[in-house]
Parts: sequence; structure tokens; C-alpha cells
Amino acid sequence: MPYPNVPLWLLALITFSGTLAMHIFVPALPQAGADLGASQAAMQSTVSLYILGLALGQLGYGPLSDRFGRRPVLMGGLVVYTAAGLAAALAPDAQALIAARLFQALGGCAGLVLGRAIVRDTAAPQDAARRLALMNLMVTVGPGLAPLVGGALAASTGWRSIFLVLCGLGVVNFLFAWKMLPETGKPGPARPGSATLAQNYLKLIRSPAFIGYSIGGGCATTSMYAFIAAAPFIFINQLHRPEHEVGIYLALLISGVWLGSMLASRLIPRMAIEKVLVRANWISVIAAFILLGATLTGHLNVFLAVGCMFFFTLGVGTAAPGALTQAISVNPHVIGSASGLYGFTQMATGAICTALAGVGNNPALAAAMILTASGVIAQLSFWLAGRARAAT
Repeated sequence: MPYPNVPLWLLALITFSGTLAMHIFVPALPQAGADLGASQAAMQSTVSLYILGLALGQLGYGPLSDRFGRRPVLMGGLVVYTAAGLAAALAPDAQALIAARLFQALGGCAGLVLGRAIVRDTAAPQDAARRLALMNLMVTVGPGLAPLVGGALAASTGWRSIFLVLCGLGVVNFLFAWKMLPETGKPGPARPGSATLAQNYLKLIRSPAFIGYSIGGGCATTSMYAFIAAAPFIFINQLHRPEHEVGIYLALLISGVWLGSMLASRLIPRMAIEKVLVRANWISVIAAFILLGATLTGHLNVFLAVGCMFFFTLGVGTAAPGALTQAISVNPHVIGSASGLYGFTQMATGAICTALAGVGNNPALAAAMILTASGVIAQLSFWLAGRARAAT
């Protein structure tokens, strides 16, 4: 390989930065809303639009890096990420903050997409698999660590300090990447044009199996963002817990994803992927129905909320690898495009679920309804995708 010594820790740091920024602001949503005079729905859109930015970026960064090279596109993304962090810290109102968060996501997505691409550029297949596993671990660490960091910063120095820290992290990433990251993309005239990319996406959109696994995967794995975005309003306003506890509760939820991922790695070699996928999602569906029932009957408490969401995210972590694997295996000739389109669908679903969580004046009920509906849609989508796959 041409550049075998690209520092893995640097790629991990850049990848981690994009996921860290996703939910680090969540514990400070009520504080920022009160400071800016913004509604709950407006503040939750700072999370949903961040997720939407990650979704859109996954469609664009891959082709751009194929055409112009990994290094310049990544450096450009880091500049956007850093500038948007500063803009968010200085935002005079909710509208400016929302816009800054969208651009922060578009910049942060560069690390998520290109970190993996650079690993593939610079490692033999077997070593790339090991390194990519670390990248996936970073994606999971971000949402788990972010609420703890965000809650501590908001409580000690105010919500604006969160974005100053992210801005500083962007500067550090840029300086390290400028000094230590070479160009790893393969030069040559074989880089895909827009017509080829459009044809690849069209093939996938016309595949019932791909659509089923993608929609099912999105509903099964990113619907949890609805609860994460609503969490501070649920725990602080409805369950009357102090602000600093929110990050702890969210970290417990994300631990379910970790355990689910480990469970999937043990089950998949011994059981058909389809069975693991469907049974894991059933765990999430049952947990969502219990959460909905507790909310409707007025019996919701911290123990039930955290317990139900732990098992929901356990199902998420177990189902996620199978959904992705089944989706990108539908057409082996367009695996790269399938991966990007699946990621877009997944994040777009998460953005929609997060936005819907801000509807109404009962955050717990809204989140529980979204989780329940998403789980049922995922189960139906997986069933239809399995039938379509078996018919081909």
C-alpha cells in the first residue's frame, strides 16, 4: 500500500469528533432554550438538523473525495466544522444556532466518511477490517460520552462553552491532519462520474430488498435519537431530576448499544443474519411497548424509562450489523454506493424521528410513540425485504 503509516489514532480522533458533536449539546437544550427564548421544538431541531446534515454529507463526501482526493476534502470539512462551532458559540438566537449546527454536521461528516475511506486506502483487507472495527467503536463512543461532557460543561461554564470546546477540537484536528495526513486516494482517470453514481443509486432504489433493509435499519437503529433528544425534557421537566443526571442516564442507554454489538458478534457466526436481525428488533419493539404503556398509564419513572431504553438500545446494537450487512449485500457490484445510501437513509430516519419528538407538550409520550411505531415499521420492512431477497 502506498501510505501504510497513516496514524490510526488521528483517524479515530477525526471520526470521533463528528459523533461527539451529535449529542454533546443535548443536556444543555433546556438551558440554551431559556437563554435564547426558544421553544422545545426549536431546540430539538438543533439535534435533528445535525443528524440530517450527517445524512446529506454521506452522499456527497465519497464522490467528492474520489474526484478531488481525500486530503483536500477532509481538510475542507474540518474548516467548516471548526467555523460552525464558533458560529454556534456566538449565536444570538435559535435560528442562528440551528443554521450553525447544520453546517457543523456537514463539516463533521467528513471525518466519519473519509476516515473509513483512508483506512481502506492504506491497509490490506484483513488489517482494514480490524481498523474499521475501531472506527465503528468510535462512532458508538461519541453518543455515549457526549452527554456526560456536555452536561458537565453546561453546568460549570454554560451551554456556549460546549461549542467553544468543539471549535477547539476542530482546530486541533486540522493542525494534526495538515502535518501528518498524506493523500491516500488512488489517482487516475477511473474516478466515477455523476452519471455512474446516479445509475448506481437508481439500481438500489429500485430494489425492494435494499429499500426494505434500509428503511428497516433506519427505523430500528436511529429512532432512539428521538428519545435522546427528548431526554432532558423527560428527566428534568417531567421526572424532576437534576440536570447533571441526564448525561448519566444517556450513557447507560448507549451502553446497551455496546452490549448489543458484542452480542451480535457472538451470534452472527452461529445463527443466520436474518434471524439475529429480526429477533433483536423484537427486543426493541417489546421495550418500546412497555415504555408507551407506562407513559399512558402515568406510571413512568426514572427506573422504567432507563430500563426500557436500555433494552431498546440492546436490540439496536444487536440488529445494526445485520441490517447494514443485508442491505449492502443486495447488489455486490455497487457496495460503495449502497453503503452511502444506507447511511443516508439511516441518518435521515433519525432526523425525522428526532424532529417528531418535539411535537406536542408531552415529550415522554411523543418519544414512546415514535419508538413503538418505528419498531413495528422496521419489523414489517425486514419481513418484506426477506421475501424480496428470497424471490430473486
